Amino acid sequence: MSALEALTAIETALTPLGTEMVAELGVEAYVAHGELNLVADRGGIVETLAVLRDRFGFQQLIDLCGVDYPDREARFEVVYHLLSMTRNARIRVKVATDETTPVPSVTPVFPCADWFEREAFDMYGILFSGHPDLRRILTDYGFQGHPLRKDFPMTGYVEVRYDEAEKRVVYEPVKLNQEFRNFDFLSPWEGADYPAPVLPGDEKAVAGDKA
Repeated sequence: MSALEALTAIETALTPLGTEMVAELGVEAYVAHGELNLVADRGGIVETLAVLRDRFGFQQLIDLCGVDYPDREARFEVVYHLLSMTRNARIRVKVATDETTPVPSVTPVFPCADWFEREAFDMYGILFSGHPDLRRILTDYGFQGHPLRKDFPMTGYVEVRYDEAEKRVVYEPVKLNQEFRNFDFLSPWEGADYPAPVLPGDEKAVAGDKA
């Protein structure tokens, strides 16, 4: 069986499962790249994931991440990746939100979502209502902005470092410490054309070429 045939078989097997979920959960469903995708309502995401865990056997939340589409009115998507060990299948659940409307925290269903939601808040500014400790997790406490937003500027913000002289963390404007350089992209397989042997044993290669 080719890879394409295997993928088609997986998608064919997942289609009835998606149909069943649409009937029970009231979500949109489609199969893409060998995985079942659900588009759920933001306000009912906790109940949706609880049913997927208890009724359909998707026991593990593998990941939760954000996606930024600046041109959309609801610019963010929160994406939940679930795994079913009993079905040997994965599912992707998406909800849409904007910069001010919070998404209900799913920590009551999957406690491991705690740090995932904090990361999405830190990187994208996505808000989660009912989260036990919604604060930054990757950037510094005084950091401004959200680095993974598409409109986040590459320069103009500050960076932090530990100053040995002052014995504390200091804030400085972001700067490039090294100017751009030009490289000749010499092939490592051919080596440099040195005027004379420079390494022990090179003289043997030179002598062989002359012979």
